[in-house]
Amino acid sequence: MKYVRLIWANLKRKKIRTTLTIGSFVVALFLYGLLVTIRGAFTGGIEVAGADRLVIINKISLIMPLPYSYKERLVQTAGVKQVTFATWFGGVYQDERNFFPQFSVEHESWRVMYPEYVIAPEQWAALEADRQGCVAGRALAKRFGWKVGDRIPLRGTIWPGTWEFNLRAIYAGTRPEDDETQFWFRYDYLEERRAFGKGTVGWYVLRVADPDQSVEVAKGLDERFSNSAWETKTEPEKAFAASFVKQMGNIEFLVMTIGSVVFFTLLLVAGNTMAISVRERVGELAVLKTVGFSDRSVLGLVLAEALLIAGQGGIIGLGLAKLFTLGGDPTGGLLGVFYLPFSSLVLGFLLTLTVGAVAGLLPAIGAMRLKVVDALRRV
Repeated sequence: MKYVRLIWANLKRKKIRTTLTIGSFVVALFLYGLLVTIRGAFTGGIEVAGADRLVIINKISLIMPLPYSYKERLVQTAGVKQVTFATWFGGVYQDERNFFPQFSVEHESWRVMYPEYVIAPEQWAALEADRQGCVAGRALAKRFGWKVGDRIPLRGTIWPGTWEFNLRAIYAGTRPEDDETQFWFRYDYLEERRAFGKGTVGWYVLRVADPDQSVEVAKGLDERFSNSAWETKTEPEKAFAASFVKQMGNIEFLVMTIGSVVFFTLLLVAGNTMAISVRERVGELAVLKTVGFSDRSVLGLVLAEALLIAGQGGIIGLGLAKLFTLGGDPTGGLLGVFYLPFSSLVLGFLLTLTVGAVAGLLPAIGAMRLKVVDALRRV
């Protein structure tokens, strides 16, 4: 600690360069925070998927339905504990850009299947009493300024016409990674109004009694419905969530690749700037050795400067990234979860210090091995 004033004095010698170097770290770590958040948005549904839940879809494609009559056969299957289902609706709220997931669900069993989504009992009771009732995630309701009791019209795309719903409940996730942008409404309302597709559902979700037997249960179900008009494909919920991510194409890959290149480029530029700063002070380092500083002291001073610059930039950049993510999804519904976890903040700060240490290590070692006579000869 006794050398802190000396370190600060060295950093303030060229304030503009020090500020720009710190700024490079700020930009790099801000970008790091966004990349981690975006990656989590694409993979968050996979990571929090239930280990004991299986999803059954049509073997041909996810967009092909399954018959409602399969429900009773699934309930009677050995190893199956609970069964529910959902159907993709695909309506438009006011404008095509206002995208959010919309499902018609069997409300009696959907809430039991997903206990991680919390809904006030009185709100759920209101939904059960209203055939046109619907449920919105907390983030979705905040996005559009909805409140319980509002009338919400959707323009149907798969099933044409104007579909009106009464917002009876708002759910909240129990984990930061839970998707709070979904919109659910009662299956019986869909079944009552749609002109085609009656008696079918989009996919089934079932909970197995023993997660270790999931593979056997899935295989048995697919064999049971093989050679029928509605063959099935049963997979863990994680795999089902991953299939939704794949529908986004290469968006995640492109964003992560371009962002990573920019991130590491900024770090290399910042590291090179710090190395140049050390090399410019060879004569001064020689003077320090002349007045009694040991080789290890010189090494520590140079590394401390590098770590201080990196640390300041890292803290500011990560702090700005966290503040930015607190504002929610900036894409208008493309990213269901927009959350930067604390563990990623810690990892980013450690990465910053590592880059700072690596950038300053070689110059520091050179300064430590520097001979006074040789250094003064360069001046």
